[in-house]
Amino acid sequence: MGGIAAIAQQAGFRVSGCDANVYPPMSDQLSALGIELIEGYGADQLRLAPDLWVVGNVVSRGNPLMEAILDRGDRYLSGPQWLAEHVLISKWVLAVAGTHGKTTTSSMLAWILTCSGRNPGFLIGGIAQDLKVSACSSTSPYFVIEADEYDTAFFDKRSKFVHYRPKTAILNNLEFDHADIFDDLAAIERQFHHFVRTVPGTGRIIVNGRDVALKRVLEQGCWTPREEFGVAAGWEAGDPDGDGTVEIAWQGRALGRLKWALAGEYNRLNAIAAIAAARHAGVEPEAAIEALASFSGVRRRLELKGTVRGVGVYDDFAHHPTAIRETIAGLRQRNRGGRILAVFEPRSNTLRKGVMKDVLPGSFVGADRVYIYSAGLSWDAGSLFAPLGPRARCEANLDALVAAIVAEARDGDQVLVMSNGGFGGIHRKLLETL
Repeated sequence: MGGIAAIAQQAGFRVSGCDANVYPPMSDQLSALGIELIEGYGADQLRLAPDLWVVGNVVSRGNPLMEAILDRGDRYLSGPQWLAEHVLISKWVLAVAGTHGKTTTSSMLAWILTCSGRNPGFLIGGIAQDLKVSACSSTSPYFVIEADEYDTAFFDKRSKFVHYRPKTAILNNLEFDHADIFDDLAAIERQFHHFVRTVPGTGRIIVNGRDVALKRVLEQGCWTPREEFGVAAGWEAGDPDGDGTVEIAWQGRALGRLKWALAGEYNRLNAIAAIAAARHAGVEPEAAIEALASFSGVRRRLELKGTVRGVGVYDDFAHHPTAIRETIAGLRQRNRGGRILAVFEPRSNTLRKGVMKDVLPGSFVGADRVYIYSAGLSWDAGSLFAPLGPRARCEANLDALVAAIVAEARDGDQVLVMSNGGFGGIHRKLLETL
């Protein structure tokens, strides 16, 4: 929604907005753009008398401002519908869908198109270091969008991505998530099938050839040419050399070597998906590889927040068990000699409901120490993580959690903080206490 606000402002609209518990980096971006942000959802905001209310999917019935909008009969739309009608209608849309890697892959793709001179517009659920902002409008025919399967709004229960109608679509991977919206994996697969149905026959679907759930999605029907990645018959990224360089290949033919700063197998898969999508938009793979060599990554994706007394503190958005495991593995590849102290806030709706909690301890197998912030959970984190023994510690008090981490940390350690929220400013607290 912050990105949509930025695009609307660039299009010449006067924009203001309201939200609760806003935190960086989006709060910083809105402030830098001069977009007025009102804390809370008071009905008194009707005095703004806007021409249109654009409603995000966090808003539900019972929200005082939404109730007042409905009572007064004001005009309102969802964010995805507004974007589709005002921005995407005339664009070559390149959409990135999947449970994991949407933000990073979208950022890679937008960066490739930018470096190739195509000046794309984009809307991404995070801020890439190189792009500087999460959203941008442009006169270019190309628009890159992170295509989320979450529902659109309280009045539109379809997944957001059905509004986007891409010409190029990446299907990164598919696992069960969003237990507050979907009953099971089959329900999510059905939404992905609806998304696939919107891609034209002149378009292209770039799909993870290893993913069984995506195979089931395409078996429900596909009317668009597709290319696979992660398999020998399609796009591949080899194992990294000692300096992190990987070889990129298409159908067994080497196209170039990518030397970059990112680590982990998921990032390599993200990269070849972005290269494949960019080729469909006319960018030669060699040029895409060259662009990715200068890609610095995305904020809140293994972002180093600071180093004190030889202890690095990282921030990452990981909140799904698979993402946690892969993020730890990526940091291990980058930091083979030191210990990893993994700190996690189970904040997603899925984990707060207790869904997938039983597989959560196994996601931390690559960490040397595990710290769980257990405040507000409906399940007993201490009992769940007890099998990890003294490696794991659960704390319901944030200050006590910080104190325990700092007491354990020593020169050469990397503290990996994972949460899909602000986590009470824990990164700053850790660095200050260290």
